[in-house]
Amino acid sequence: MVKLPSNIKEAYPFANNFFSFEENSNLHYVDEGPREKEAVVLLHGNPTWSFYYRHLIKDLINAGHRVIAPDHMGCGLSSKNESHSYTLSQHIKNLSELLDYLDLKKVTLVVHDWGGAIGFGWAVENQEKLKNIVITNTAAYLSKQIPWSIALCKIPFLNSFLIRRLNAFAYLALTMATAKGLTKEGKEGLIFPYDNYENRVGIAKFVEDIPLHKKHPSYNTLLSIEEKLPLIRVPKLILWGMKDFCFDSHFLERWKTFYPEARVVEYKDSGHYLFEDEKELVNKEILNFL
Repeated sequence: MVKLPSNIKEAYPFANNFFSFEENSNLHYVDEGPREKEAVVLLHGNPTWSFYYRHLIKDLINAGHRVIAPDHMGCGLSSKNESHSYTLSQHIKNLSELLDYLDLKKVTLVVHDWGGAIGFGWAVENQEKLKNIVITNTAAYLSKQIPWSIALCKIPFLNSFLIRRLNAFAYLALTMATAKGLTKEGKEGLIFPYDNYENRVGIAKFVEDIPLHKKHPSYNTLLSIEEKLPLIRVPKLILWGMKDFCFDSHFLERWKTFYPEARVVEYKDSGHYLFEDEKELVNKEILNFL
């Protein structure tokens, strides 16, 4: 188990829980709040981890909710094995096995970035267990729109060099993904799990797994999710940072075509890391929604 430095532990004071898939493959997750309550499941993206939701976790607990916040395999405090499969379908399978293990009957999903594809991948096959969904700066459908900086990191040699050798992807996100700037606590916490070449395998694999053409191994998985999005009929809340360099307004408008009935709140001065730029306002919207 990774020991958190005192400054990060102070900001993220939650018990460590681990779900074992197999030997040396442990998925870390936060599980806080009353066990008898329906759970709010928080799904992060790349290159963050459950630390990204630290403020929301505290607010949800204080409001009496149970909160589950996993670290995807290869991220945060979860195992970072070279041999693990880091495809979209595997991430969905991991989430499904964790939620089955926790025996959750009804859940509210909060999704961000890659958490959208993973969360909706679970949701379209488990609609009877889904109560609500909160969508924030994410996609769960095919798109060829990709920032040049991320496209550059998909080139095989540069992927390894930039993301794993230089840690450029995670470091640049500390400035590019926020419109208002991160606190010292935010910077140190978000970057903490990705301190060496081996620990950046999950970040690199997420970038590799962006499906831009039909021959990509995750293309059909994402296409299947997209086709089933209209089947999701639970209440939805869409919260969007409008200065997102990656998931810009084009992605928001696409969500509106899927879910015209959803409540939409736009934050014109906020970026991709919405829960850093607008934590008080976003958390209040989610609590009111629940």
